Amino acid sequence: MNKKLFFTLITLFSITTSWACTNFLVGKKASTDGSTFISYSADSYSLFGALYHYPARTYPKGVMLDIYEWDTGKYLGQIEQTRETYNVIGNMNEHQLSIGETTFTGRTELIDTTGIMDYGSLIYVTLQRAKTAREAIKVMTDLVNKYGYYSGGESFSIADPNEVWIMEMVGKGVGRKGAVWVAMRIPDDCISGHANQARITTIPFDDKENCMYAPDVVSFAREKGYYKGSDEDFSFSDTYCPLNYTGLRICEGRVWSVFQQANQDMSKFITYIKGETKERMPLWIKPDKKISKNDMVHFMRDYYQGTELDMTKKVAAGAFGCKLRMGPLYFNVDGVKYGHERPIATQQTGFTFVAQMRSWLPNYIGGILWFGVDDAASNVYMPIYCSTNRVPWCLNEKNGSLLDYSDSSSFWVFNRVSNFAYGKYQPMMKYIVEKQKELEQQFDNETKEIDKKAIKMSQSKAVRFLTDYSNNVAEKTTKTWRYLGNFLLVKFIDGNIKPSENGTFIKNEYGLPVKIIREEYPDEVKRKIIKENPDLRYITDEELEKRK
Repeated sequence: MNKKLFFTLITLFSITTSWACTNFLVGKKASTDGSTFISYSADSYSLFGALYHYPARTYPKGVMLDIYEWDTGKYLGQIEQTRETYNVIGNMNEHQLSIGETTFTGRTELIDTTGIMDYGSLIYVTLQRAKTAREAIKVMTDLVNKYGYYSGGESFSIADPNEVWIMEMVGKGVGRKGAVWVAMRIPDDCISGHANQARITTIPFDDKENCMYAPDVVSFAREKGYYKGSDEDFSFSDTYCPLNYTGLRICEGRVWSVFQQANQDMSKFITYIKGETKERMPLWIKPDKKISKNDMVHFMRDYYQGTELDMTKKVAAGAFGCKLRMGPLYFNVDGVKYGHERPIATQQTGFTFVAQMRSWLPNYIGGILWFGVDDAASNVYMPIYCSTNRVPWCLNEKNGSLLDYSDSSSFWVFNRVSNFAYGKYQPMMKYIVEKQKELEQQFDNETKEIDKKAIKMSQSKAVRFLTDYSNNVAEKTTKTWRYLGNFLLVKFIDGNIKPSENGTFIKNEYGLPVKIIREEYPDEVKRKIIKENPDLRYITDEELEKRK
């Protein structure tokens, strides 16, 4: 993105398409150490994964800010620039405020094509202007009221070190500024999630401490003819984003997959996401055990494993149990429409993060953006401290693009590995997960020591120290992954496996592989092969003697 004096929000790539992103939210009393968490997977077939940076600045009065749609780069207009902005790295600012989103679109007639503030601009402009989650909600709603809301319906995850909120917003139609919205605070001892389906139903209008909303959130629905009932029975989701099968199976299904891991009582909602029962999942749940950062990472790597929807099972998973599904999401056979499952961990992820906010530390140390690029199942979540004021070259948005390969770009390095692995998924993932765990455990250990060292420094020195550490981690991880890709190519080339130990190939006395392993198809695949091709049966010598 171009960051001149007139700060601009430009990207040529789409962050969201239909049913594209996934978020989870954790209150501070629901976590193992008192952290608040939000997670985000920015999924799009046209997104180049990079780490964005907006430095803290002071502007003279009267400066205007150009706004470009985050998805397309289309110029939308100008807004007044604020006098002072905060440092933003990725989706977290120097005050440990973090924002994520998923698009639910909702009623398309409510999209205001004359508005200036699209959802992406709302996120990054707000991160530069707000210190807390409550302040962020005010900034975001003030901006759309003043300049108009350009995008479709959005669910936003908004969190600071003490509070976690979900806000859902839709526009009011062409030429009508503002938006209808509702924001609810997630209880401290609960977790929540959203995945491209509006999830807030009834609104506790009297709970001013934990609920905020547009004054016309109900009256506007009555005006448009969407709703005729009482305020008490009004449901934001049912009114502005009515559920259909996509909303259930593709969107709510991802939330269910994590909810049923966190709370065993949630497994019953399998019938809900399959469209068999009507009882909706709750907006938030109390987990059976407290959630750690590593639990959040595990959630983002979910592909329904251990459930009847497991993506690595059945014929579409191929011979080697791959979770990748070729597009499109829906397909027709003999006039009947079908669809694949859509997991949280998906191949079209541009970037993904787990934002960790820690209230007991100074802001410049407390916030860590655990950041990764590409498919979460096969990436590495790297620690980027929220005070980081320099982006490593490997994560720089100018280092390559979706159409320009760069061997030093993390996005391309990780994509090389994952795309190679999709062809022989289960055998290769063993090595990918092994290295993934090794690095992430190393980061967990390192950050504990980094925190201790930084707290003893002056703030300015600590910021330099944390920036250097974050940059070094990213560069070293990318280098390690580049080596891993080379290793996997040598090990699995042409379907022949060379034995190795601790990342080193085992050679015989002549410098050749000690042996070559020809990996066979699993028995279940062999049975399918011979069922479809019975004439592949080997003919014995005795049978050949009996030829006519």
